Amino acid sequence: MGPGRLSWSLLRRCRRAAAAALGAPRCRPLPARPLSAAAPLRAPLRPSGTGGGAPWDGAAGAGEDEEEEDEAALEELLGPSPLAPGPGAQRVAIVHPAVKWGPQKSPVTTAESQIAEAVALVDTLQNWTVLDKIIIPTKNPNKKFVFGKGNFQVLTEKIKKLPHVTAVFLNMERISSLTKKELEGAWGVPVFDRYTMVLHIFRCNAQTKEAKLQVALAEIPLLRSNVKNEVSQRDQQRGGSKYIMGSGETFLETQNRVLKERELKIRSALKKLRRKRALLRTQRRKCEFPMVSVMGYTNCGKTTLIKALTGEAGLQPRDQLFATLDITAHAGYLPSHMAVIYVDTIGFLTDLPHNLVESFSATLEEVAYSDLIVHVRDITHPETVLQKATVLSVLRNLNLPSHLLDSIVEVHNKVDLVERYKPAEENALAVSALHGHGLEELKQEIEKKLLTATGKKVLTVNINLEGPQLSWLYKEATVQEVEVMPEDGTARVKVIIGSSAFGKYKNLFPNSKIFMS
Repeated sequence: MGPGRLSWSLLRRCRRAAAAALGAPRCRPLPARPLSAAAPLRAPLRPSGTGGGAPWDGAAGAGEDEEEEDEAALEELLGPSPLAPGPGAQRVAIVHPAVKWGPQKSPVTTAESQIAEAVALVDTLQNWTVLDKIIIPTKNPNKKFVFGKGNFQVLTEKIKKLPHVTAVFLNMERISSLTKKELEGAWGVPVFDRYTMVLHIFRCNAQTKEAKLQVALAEIPLLRSNVKNEVSQRDQQRGGSKYIMGSGETFLETQNRVLKERELKIRSALKKLRRKRALLRTQRRKCEFPMVSVMGYTNCGKTTLIKALTGEAGLQPRDQLFATLDITAHAGYLPSHMAVIYVDTIGFLTDLPHNLVESFSATLEEVAYSDLIVHVRDITHPETVLQKATVLSVLRNLNLPSHLLDSIVEVHNKVDLVERYKPAEENALAVSALHGHGLEELKQEIEKKLLTATGKKVLTVNINLEGPQLSWLYKEATVQEVEVMPEDGTARVKVIIGSSAFGKYKNLFPNSKIFMS
């Protein structure tokens, strides 16, 4: 009797646990879905028949009414964004302000690398194309026009000569509303900074209500800035009354109040989804399947690695930035036949604006409840060291438990593209997720770290083959070896078992002999 017996049953249980993490019904295994609590929890329908059941008091109907009101409120919050660029193709000029000296000059990257990443951001968007890439030196990018007078004039002439240009992507984290207004006036086209560009990518890739709500929350600072700009323009034009319809409330006060109410509604909706997520997390914990969060810089190969580890054919990795925005869960096996759930997470980016990270904290908080973090690095990227520092910085800012940060498994991916690659870091693992190189070593390392993190025990138990113990162990634990002794109808079974299941086993089978491995 080999250790593979009933393994498909165990994998189905693991996938049901992953589905529970996603808020899915437990009746059948499902492919990976977004790890979101956004799916409505419907109130039970009125029981059919009249006999045997308690009287129906209408509470369920009231619950459904409340659900419908919540859904209507959500739909209002998730309407079309006033900040979204117009439909149709965009032809973009990318402008990178290169700080040549001073405290704002980056000591760890180059202008060429930064503009290459800006190109990758634009290429992520459908029907957006890059017309030109322009690097212009500046002493102080915080000036109203970003560049000095001479360089700004040269840049303006260059942009206006570009054929059919529809937008400029200024490769800075944030520009003020005043700077944006001045630049758009000079160049005659909309101007995007990294914040608005990444936000638009998020807006296009958000699939679940939770992700869309988080995008809407990240838009609030921009909407406030736009309101101030509009008020400034009204004051300059000196037209009309300062107050709205004699209400005693200025236009600025009215707009800020509306935005504050919108922000409170979004935060309230996200709080409800967090409560549902916490409930689903509790249900998942009862299954005792370990969770591994796979993290890394955007487009480093996280989804490809998870597909290689799980063999999940439905996973379709995409070669673009922020292809994964909604967290998803995927079931797989480790060498000991222990089932595990891999969580695919949103990628990170250098100079990712703080407000965007904060808005997506509801999604990223799931990482804090993992048993292990796998940090995937694209070792072929010229700035892989900077990317590592970016990811670790974000992880530290998430206030994760120290044991999670101390036990991170570092994976150097895409080693098939580097001849005779050997990691410089002592504990890093060289892997090619695409070709399967190094996967077994990675699985063994994950298993070793998980046994330590989860406190699972490795035991050998003597069982009677005529009793229910073996069937119970296959169902509730990870069976590694079964040594049958036919002369007395018993077997020695080596298992990996969680503390809760171990307690149940001792209560159900108090006479079973147990040996610690």
